[in-house]
Amino acid sequence: MTSTATASPAQAAPADGAALPVATPAATRRAALRLIRLDGPAFALILVLNALAAGAGLAGPWLLGRIVDTVRGGGGVRTVDRLALVLLVCALGQLLLTRYARVAGHRFGERTVARVRERFTDRTLALPAATVERAGSGDLTTRGTADIASVAWTLRDAVPEVFLASVQVLFLLGAVGCVSPVLGLCGLGLLGGLPAVRWYLRRAHPAYLAEGAATSALAELLAATAAGARTVEALRLQERRRTAGEAAIARCRETRSSTLFLRSVLLPTVDAASLLPVVGVLLVGGVLHGRGAVSLGAVVAAALYLRQLSAPVETILFRLEQLQSSGAAFARVEGLGRAPRTTPAAPAAPRVPHPSPEPGPSPAAAVVPDAPAVPADDRIDVTAVHYAYGDGHDDVLRGVDLTVRPGERLAVVGPSGAGKSTLGRLLAGIDAPRSGSVTVGGAPVAALDPEVLRRQIVLVTQEHHVFLGTLRDNLRLAAPGAGDAALHAALAAVGAEWAAELPDGLDSALGAGGLRLDGAQSQQLALARVVLADPHTLILDEATALLDPRTARHTERALAAVLRGRTVIAIAHRLHTAHDADRVAVMEGGRLAELGSHEELVAADGAYAALWHSWHGRGPSGPPAPEGGSGSGRP
Repeated sequence: MTSTATASPAQAAPADGAALPVATPAATRRAALRLIRLDGPAFALILVLNALAAGAGLAGPWLLGRIVDTVRGGGGVRTVDRLALVLLVCALGQLLLTRYARVAGHRFGERTVARVRERFTDRTLALPAATVERAGSGDLTTRGTADIASVAWTLRDAVPEVFLASVQVLFLLGAVGCVSPVLGLCGLGLLGGLPAVRWYLRRAHPAYLAEGAATSALAELLAATAAGARTVEALRLQERRRTAGEAAIARCRETRSSTLFLRSVLLPTVDAASLLPVVGVLLVGGVLHGRGAVSLGAVVAAALYLRQLSAPVETILFRLEQLQSSGAAFARVEGLGRAPRTTPAAPAAPRVPHPSPEPGPSPAAAVVPDAPAVPADDRIDVTAVHYAYGDGHDDVLRGVDLTVRPGERLAVVGPSGAGKSTLGRLLAGIDAPRSGSVTVGGAPVAALDPEVLRRQIVLVTQEHHVFLGTLRDNLRLAAPGAGDAALHAALAAVGAEWAAELPDGLDSALGAGGLRLDGAQSQQLALARVVLADPHTLILDEATALLDPRTARHTERALAAVLRGRTVIAIAHRLHTAHDADRVAVMEGGRLAELGSHEELVAADGAYAALWHSWHGRGPSGPPAPEGGSGSGRP
């Protein structure tokens, strides 16, 4: 069970209503440039060191050509030794410059990927719960792990190597042109691989995006199967889940085969093209040397320069595939910025009692665009609300109008699929209505900042979650500044006596490697968080359903004191809750069918009366059940 107080999307959800968005290439480039600007001096240092390292590497072939010409011209050994010593110094200089260039590149990469992780974390925490639920945890988990790891590896290793290789290619081509402009034209043979590169780049980005999406889908399937393993076994769904898993694996294999095919075309083609300049220099240089147009040393130097091209070209080709893969991963990571996020609001104003407790539409609710960003009081108004789960789906709620007065206890009942829980989600701000408005104190619930909303409305459901950390950490999620006395009081309020028996008290570790709470204890922990959050309105969606009857009664009695003076909206599946409420709202087919007290609705002999009689196991005209008759079945 979780206590939820999350603001709804401030902008539209992804078009498909499920998958998290992916950043466009232009947005990805802007994000990359922004990261570079944030660490501009370090990036400039990388460029300078790589340029110096590439420049030092140019000395080798030129000096070797001088040695050849010196020997052919009858030069002395002393001259050859001096040239060889300079060659050695240049080689050592290139080695040191390359090392420091890579160190600078790694440091730049680590700082940059730290910013990427922090930005991703901030964006993840700002996602509305509804967005995460529709997208599934697999996609978000893959983006936060495999995709960020790919970006980190690229920034740390691939980018510095590609920078160095690119500078080397430019310098080597320039050096060949300086040795002999005619032989320098042979370097244009590298352009033979350009068509293959263009063919690859047009197909690589979408192919790697498809591979990432397939990986996310597989992760989501495996996570869901592992989490629901007992249900799978109980319903004998092993074969069906195995078939679904094999299909997801086949899709992953298909997308990875697609990217492998792209590489199998690109790499051999460009590798062959990188040999054309060397062959051209040897053929053309031999002819020119035979005619006395160039010296043998110049031919040797040019051939060595162009031969050296193979190493940086191979590096660029090898990293190009990884850059495309990490570029798609970065687009998925950066795409989280296009997902709906909660909208910050001003700090909450002090609560002001509503001047009129009578039901009726709130004047502020009629003009949602001009409504204040901060609730003026505790009154909740639902006005002409329509809601559907995703575009193209039928409305789950159809024209619902409802006012919940401060301090009222309202029970929402109806058959399964009537829209009860959906209405609860809208009241809690988890989802926003497709049309109409849901306001608290005149302010749209969906537009409230989570910190403000948590002090207004909290939804408590059957679901529960225990976060990794201590018992104190889990409780302070609802009230970061709460002291130990307040934490103990909240636990006592929900009947969690077990907490007092823990050997380390509030410092006891929970979750993996620590104490594993059972379902009842987890629900009591979530209820204690509600007590600490101290909202004026609680929405209870069968909050004690997973507790055993004795513990449930104990918890409900403990909560009775906590709930006194608050507005309580109970999504009731067991009608004894409705019997004790101030008013009962009956949902049927997504509409509000009836509204009134228990006695009024039973006397009206309508939908609620039929539910009440059915819950007590008799027909509308049958004998009355004994007072306090029980029934635990759903209507």
